[in-house]
Amino acid sequence: VQLQASGGGLVQAGGSLTLSCAASGTISSSIVMGWHRQTPGKDREWVATITARGTTAYADSVKDRFTISRGNARNTVILQMNSLKPDDTALYYCKVTSYGSTYFGQGTQVTVSS
Repeated sequence: VQLQASGGGLVQAGGSLTLSCAASGTISSSIVMGWHRQTPGKDREWVATITARGTTAYADSVKDRFTISRGNARNTVILQMNSLKPDDTALYYCKVTSYGSTYFGQGTQVTVSS
């Protein structure tokens, strides 16, 4: 499975950014897609998940500000991030679980200035 993430960048606090990730390769019909993030010196943190059926879950820190959805293209996932805070600054990783195996993308940087 290969993951290609895009989006991210620099934004002021209160602004918005959109991340997208496309998975390719041998993909299960019950694929689970999501996002994690990591800042230097800290463990990778779960952000949000969406199942193949569209069930979503969010970390408390991003609930009501971030929205995860499946993209129009097959096996894509979108993370819409609104009301961004400096604490959201991190390297964001797309994550996919397919046929019992977990894969992470290469990471895309999100920087929120105060």
